[in-house]
Amino acid sequence: MRALQLATSGASSRKSNGWEMTGKNLSQRMIMLATALFLGCSCYASEAFAQYPNKPIRIFLPFAAGGIGDITFRLVTGKVSERTGMQFVIENRPGAGGINSAMAGKSATPDGYTLLQVGNSYTISASLFKSLPYDLSKDFTSVSMLAQFDMLLATRTAGPLNSVKQLVDFDRANPRKLNFGAISAGSTQNLAADMFRVVIGSEATVVPYKSSPELIHALTRGDIDVGFDYLAAFAPSLADKQLKLIASSGEKRSQLTPDTPTVLESGIDYVVTSWNGVSAPAGTPREIINQLNREITTVLQLPDVQERFRQLGMEAAVTTPEGMDKRLEADLQRWRGVISKLGLQQETTNQR
Repeated sequence: MRALQLATSGASSRKSNGWEMTGKNLSQRMIMLATALFLGCSCYASEAFAQYPNKPIRIFLPFAAGGIGDITFRLVTGKVSERTGMQFVIENRPGAGGINSAMAGKSATPDGYTLLQVGNSYTISASLFKSLPYDLSKDFTSVSMLAQFDMLLATRTAGPLNSVKQLVDFDRANPRKLNFGAISAGSTQNLAADMFRVVIGSEATVVPYKSSPELIHALTRGDIDVGFDYLAAFAPSLADKQLKLIASSGEKRSQLTPDTPTVLESGIDYVVTSWNGVSAPAGTPREIINQLNREITTVLQLPDVQERFRQLGMEAAVTTPEGMDKRLEADLQRWRGVISKLGLQQETTNQR
């Protein structure tokens, strides 16, 4: 009986040892298989990147064709195409405060074949609305800024105002007499005018207009005292001597209007700058982001591109993806503060 037990025990021991060996072999084989799969995937990813792009790249824009933003993107992508052979398809998705374009970008596969325009208008929306169907910081990856442009304060040439100091002095001596003008309530221009009113402690009225031409017509006619808009809008009337500039809104004087002082130079803490740039859906491979950034920033430094930007009232903004991230976050903080200071209640959107 004891001999039988020993024999059985020995057989069990050998069986147990046999299973242990099989388990070790299985583990080793799994490790080898996982390594092979990893190397295979890495080779596939490297090969896919080496072939990028092998089809046209779509870019969603949140505004209609023909505007300055549209012209800017077509200029830059056209130059990139000339240099590299990359093909781009611009798709204009205006409406819903940029939500249509943002959602098209968010829902796209993050493979480098879909890009979208972003800028300060999106940071304003993120600050103004309580809820949006996308998260500007989490759903998109920055590629590169393209252009930046300051807000300008203009008045009619024959008018009495020639500086920010004169404007402030007149306002204090004549409360509720000044009228400011800007396009579309909720636009960068309109918020900039309202912000200026609050910063200088004015009770001036901010009159909204449907378009820049309507604003300029009211300004030259004397219906309003000061208009807030970009150089591209004011340029023809400045050239015709119908309007003159009082100040610009940047941290330093713009190269486009070097003789125009900033509001900061008057001792008033007021900075408002606009910009636009390129983003991709979150998860887009870093190699592709870097490649696109290199091509875009190379084009932005071409003399003919910079000259065309100046004609459009903009300055080229050469940045890394990280530099654009910093600008995006800084703008989010700035506009949240502005909207809070203006006492604007955040709205909700039904877009989903």
